Parts: sequence; structure tokens; C-alpha cells
Amino acid sequence: MTNEEFDKRVFELEAYARRNPGVYKFRVLLLAMLGNAYLGLVLLLVTATLLVLLASVKLFGALALKLIFIVGVFLWMLLKALWVQVYPPKGTRIQASDAPELFAVIYELCHKLGAPRFHHVLVTEDLNAGVVQVPRLSLFGWHRNYLLLGLPLMKSLSVDQFKAVLAHEFGHLAKGHGRLSNWVYLQRMRWSRLMAGLEANKSKGSFLFTPFLKWYAPYFNAYSYPLARANEYEADATSVRLTSPRTVAEALTNVDVVSNYISERYWPQIYKQADDLPQPIVGPFANLGERFASELDEVSAKGWLERALASRTTSGDTHPALADRLRAIGETPHLHPPAAGRAADQLLGPALALITDSFDRRWQEYILPTWQGRHQQVQASRLRLAELDERHGRGEELTLEDAYDRARLTESIGSDADAALAQFCALLDGEPDNALFNYNLGIRLLARDDEAGFGLVERAMQLDEEAAVSCCEVLRDYCRCHGREEDTKVWQRRLSDSIQLKHLADQERSELLLKDQFEPHGLAEEGLAVLQAGLRSVEGLRKAYLVKKCLKHQPNRSFYVFGYAVTGRFRLHNKRRAAEALLRIKETVKFPGETLIINIEGGNARFERKLKRVGQARVL
Repeated sequence: MTNEEFDKRVFELEAYARRNPGVYKFRVLLLAMLGNAYLGLVLLLVTATLLVLLASVKLFGALALKLIFIVGVFLWMLLKALWVQVYPPKGTRIQASDAPELFAVIYELCHKLGAPRFHHVLVTEDLNAGVVQVPRLSLFGWHRNYLLLGLPLMKSLSVDQFKAVLAHEFGHLAKGHGRLSNWVYLQRMRWSRLMAGLEANKSKGSFLFTPFLKWYAPYFNAYSYPLARANEYEADATSVRLTSPRTVAEALTNVDVVSNYISERYWPQIYKQADDLPQPIVGPFANLGERFASELDEVSAKGWLERALASRTTSGDTHPALADRLRAIGETPHLHPPAAGRAADQLLGPALALITDSFDRRWQEYILPTWQGRHQQVQASRLRLAELDERHGRGEELTLEDAYDRARLTESIGSDADAALAQFCALLDGEPDNALFNYNLGIRLLARDDEAGFGLVERAMQLDEEAAVSCCEVLRDYCRCHGREEDTKVWQRRLSDSIQLKHLADQERSELLLKDQFEPHGLAEEGLAVLQAGLRSVEGLRKAYLVKKCLKHQPNRSFYVFGYAVTGRFRLHNKRRAAEALLRIKETVKFPGETLIINIEGGNARFERKLKRVGQARVL
């Protein structure tokens, strides 16, 4: 199924699910049962084959034993794919005695909805709330219910808005969404693991599944995808019934704006303190509520809200976009942050201070190595920028590498985006066919809503096919943020194709087969001399070959194969000696590009005969 077919199928099914929700869910269940029936049939066939082979050991001897091993491994792989373990979520557990006001709200909502009780209530570090049902017996159920409450979320909403969020989550549980969604998720996981296992092991029994999986897996994914979105709309309706449309709209709007504030302003400001402080002294979870209330300006809030409203639900989204959710409840966006001291975190009562302090201390311990590394890096970068500025100031012509470093550091360390932009423009003027310069100037222009950056990013992709994934992501996100739905779809398709191509290219470069074709390395005399000098410094290296592998995917991306030997003519092959030589080669030899290194002795001796046939392959 192509991306276009998948998108079309998902949107058609979503419309059908809205018209006939009960019939749609029943069809999802039937489709899942079809996959289970096929899997059960194959298991029965494989088990019967194994039993027949066990009974025929006396008749066929060693052959039967060999086949028993092959079939047994295949059966074990299938059984492993069947058993998908779902681990309990992590967080700080609280009980009714810790936060009586919070649990009073929980009990009230559960009673109104007839929702099952929660076995665990956990406070987490996420801007989110959720209900998780963990089956203790995998596919066989016996669930435990977890309620996850994000502390940042509680600090960003009023008590009424937080109740609306809880009502939404409890609506999932009361209507059985959690159990059904978990079960469908386990089906997807199982098929994904089975496909990955067959591909990784190159199992001889894969012919039993490959034709079926190629049709069934994408079809089941597409058919079950709208289920999650339908559940979200139902849960929103439940929240409206228990609170009000206005309160739900406020909660949805607050969460979208706060999410952008936290990711784009709050955390960057905290991490920037590492530029000057050798260790963290801030308490990010303690200060979040106050900072949000005082720093959220009207211009930024309006920009974030407009961007959220411009975003559209795509076939890859399990949650509907903000505009679609507001439309479904008949409301417009309302940004209404909680007043000081009136946020929902007050429901935690005496536990609030303990939980916040615990999160802050844990964050400081976790971030300390990264923080110290950034501090040291910034100090070194400041010295580097000062040196480059001084050299430029006295009229010295910088190399391209130094000029690029100066532009990058002027922006990140010197905090002068305009000066950095001018330097990137000068770099591109001097090297118009440099993919890196096109990309860097392009993304900076797009960040300023300058459409000229679009063509530069496209040009970077043309110049360097390895940059295709990053370039497609940038252009897709730019189109999405500016409401260009058709262009977003185009770049999403190109991104998917680029990711697939990169996967195939990486896979082609990760393995070496005797059927592979090679060609001369093509190094100039100077480059070859540098390589040979490095090889001569490797103790114990007896001979070496360097060739290029002929590639089907991304052939312009050069890929070398280096084969080496360490065993003398009258000595036995020693794996330890070969491994030690490999370490020394990696430490001392600089190869001309991406290179696969292989010892051409022992089980790989046939590769030496193959490499020998390539002209000028012998480099030592």
C-alpha cells in the first residue's frame, strides 16, 4: 500500500466510523481476528510439522534432527512475536491520604461516569494526563488501571480546566477505549515484531507469512487508525457533558499554548544558563507555574495559537488537531491561564512540595553531566569565536571551515542572528554549489518567513542526496505551519520516500556478500600515499585491499570496502590477532570515506579472492 493509498483509506474510514461507529469497531475486531486466525493456522501447521519430524528421527536420523532444529527455531520466533510485554508506566505514586482533595475529584468523576477504579495514581514530569491499562497476562488481559497526572499540566490549568481533562481521560476508561485501544495496539506490535524477526533472521519459513503480511499489515494499520481519533472525539464529548464546552475549550487551548511555551521558551532559557553557570541551581518544576503566568505575552500567545489552529489532522495523527476538536464541541479557542495560586497543582495539597522538590532534584542529578559538558563547550566556543573575530578584524582571509564556524558561533554564542545571517549569505556567494551553505542559509530564511529559503533547501537536497531526509522535514514543517495542506502532503510523501531510500541504502552498506560487485577505489596518488602511510603504522598488518562497492541505492554516495589480513604464511588464523589489528586500524588509519572493514581470513577467505580480481585493489 502506497502512502497515497494509506492516506485515502484512513480518511475514508474515518468518515465511515463517524457515520457507523458500532459497525466500524466490529469490523476492526473482525479484521484483527482474521490475522489471529491466519497466525493460529500457521502455528498449527508448524507444530504438526515439528511433531512429524520428532516421530521420524529413527527413520531419517541426522537429516530429521537438522530439520527439527530449523523448524523449532522458527516456531520459537513465532511464539516470541505472540507474547508482547506491556510494561507499567513510571511516575511518583500518590494515595488518597497524600492528596485528599485530588482523590475527591477523582472519585466524583469515576462515580458520575461509572468508570472502573484506578489501581495506581502516578504524578509524572510530562505536560499530559492519561489512562493506561496494563494487561498482566499480555493478550489474555487481567488489566491494572493507571492514572497518569503530569505536574506541568496541573501547573498550567485551573481546577475546573483540569477536571475537564480528567473527565476526558475517564471517558476513555468508562467506554472501554483503553482496553480496546490497548488490544489493537498489541495486534500492531505483534505483526511488527513478526515482520522484523522474519527480516532480521532471513528465515526460510518466511514464505508462509510474506504474501499475507504484505497485504494484511498495512491494511490493518490503516483500518484501525481512525479508531484512536474516534475515541478522542467521544472522550471530548464526555468531558463537555461533565463540565462545559467553554471549560473544555479553555483546557484544550491552554495545553496547546503551554506546550509551545515550554518547548520554545521555558526549557531553552533554563538550558542557556549553562553558558555561564558550571552547575544547575534552578528548580524547573517549582518555577514553571509562576514563569508561565508572568512571561506569557500576548504576541507570543497569539502566534502559537494561530499556528496550532492552522495545523490540520493528517492520516498520521492519532489525536485530532486543535481546530477539529474545537469544531466538534462547537467552541472557539479560549486562552485562560490560571490566576496565581489557583492552578490545579494545589489539589496535591501537602504532597505538592515533596513531589516538586523530588522532581527538581532528580532533574538536577540527571542533567548535571550534560550541563557541565555544555558549560565547558560554550567557554571553548567563546574563545574560538574571539579568535576568529580577531583574525577577521585584522583582514586575514579565513578558510571556508573557519568562516562557517564563525557564522555558526556568531549566532549561537554571540547571539547576533543578523550578523550570522550576513555571514551565511557571504559563504553562499563564494560557494553557491555547497549543499551545507545552501541548507544553513535556507533554514534561517525560512525561520524569518522568507520564502527564498525554500529554494535554497531544495537546492541543498539536489546537491547532497544524503541531506534529503532533513531537507524534506524542514520543507514539510514549513508548509504545515503556513497552512499549505497540499504542499505538506507532497513533502510528507517525499520524506517517506527519502526515509525508505536511506533505509535501503544503509542496509546495502551494512552487509557484504560474495555476489556483490566491486570496482577500483579510484584514489589519487596523494590520497593513496596518505592511506598507505597509515597502514604501515599498524603493527602486524600483513596485506590489505581497498575497493569500492557497486551500489544500487544512492550510488553517488561512495562506499569503500577494506579487507585486511594479519596471519603469516605458515601460521594458523587467530581471531584475537585479527580483532586487535582491527582496533589499531580504526584508531590510526583515515579512510577516504564511508568504509566497511573486514578481515579476509578464516571464514571470510573467499572475499580475498574476490577483492584480488579488482584492479589496483592491493594497497599493502
